[in-house]
Amino acid sequence: MKYRVTLIKGDGIGPEVTEATAKILNAGGAPIEWEEALGGLAAVEAHGHPMPAVTLDAIRRNRLGLKGPLATPKGKGYRSANVHLRQSLDLYVGYRPVKSLPGIKTPYENVDIVVLRENTEDLYVGIEHAITPDMVLTLKVSTQHSGERISRWAFEFMRNHGRRSILCCHKAPVVPMADGAFADAFEDVASDYPYIQHGQFAVDALAFELAREPGPFDVLLLQNLYGDILSDLAAGLVGGLGVVPGANIGDRVAVFEAVHGTAPDIAGKGLANPLAVLSSGLLLLEFVGERRIAERIERAVFDVLEEGKHLTGDLGGDAGTARFTDAIIDKL
Repeated sequence: MKYRVTLIKGDGIGPEVTEATAKILNAGGAPIEWEEALGGLAAVEAHGHPMPAVTLDAIRRNRLGLKGPLATPKGKGYRSANVHLRQSLDLYVGYRPVKSLPGIKTPYENVDIVVLRENTEDLYVGIEHAITPDMVLTLKVSTQHSGERISRWAFEFMRNHGRRSILCCHKAPVVPMADGAFADAFEDVASDYPYIQHGQFAVDALAFELAREPGPFDVLLLQNLYGDILSDLAAGLVGGLGVVPGANIGDRVAVFEAVHGTAPDIAGKGLANPLAVLSSGLLLLEFVGERRIAERIERAVFDVLEEGKHLTGDLGGDAGTARFTDAIIDKL
């Protein structure tokens, strides 16, 4: 069986890291048939929108997508291509596993955290307007439906992946209605899973504790804005945005993505590290049940990282994208 996957190469270093990823996945025997679609600046030129309907339709048809980083033109009235993608396809789960990697030295060891972010509401609904010339009103949206469904997804994820402890992180004392509703929905769902440890945690205290000692944390559930910020902080614990995968998951569609930016300063120079997109591709394989292939490729990646001979510049080495990619394929 082959899985048809919509591939959005993206902007900046996007084409380099997605092509390297596809090459490695193909070499590892991943049963994937790629269908390319446009997103970001190339999509604006071709279709007049950074996330055009034709691309969204391709993802809906294939149910699976893999994308590189996207740029949204500034000052031209376009909303974020990534936000538009998530909201249009109702990809309500932002899934960011953060784990220490061999060969990548950081001040922290044995980090193994999953950050889950509600992807469709909060300030990201984009409801704001100017009341007076010096006053702007922005609405934070929080519904019971969204709080319950991502909480249910989180507990089911934990049940199926051997995770034991989850914290709902918020600022309910400051935002008692919106954050409080999210926390209440979490507690309602938690009552159906008495064998999973759960609790609540202030999001500012979470930032402090993650920086101090991330080891005790397991699964973190946050609303959209908090999840956006804290998932990047968590990535910094294990080496940065260039080494962690990400996914946006709904009930019918899942899109796996690089969580870093387009890095225009090194675009086209063959220097980019494809590890974030590659790791996201491995999440895709796990998602469709091809765990054996994903584990084989991951082992090859770990071997290259442990040897340290073919690392890209951001990992302390002198290799380019092609050399790093070929080293992984050699291990395969």
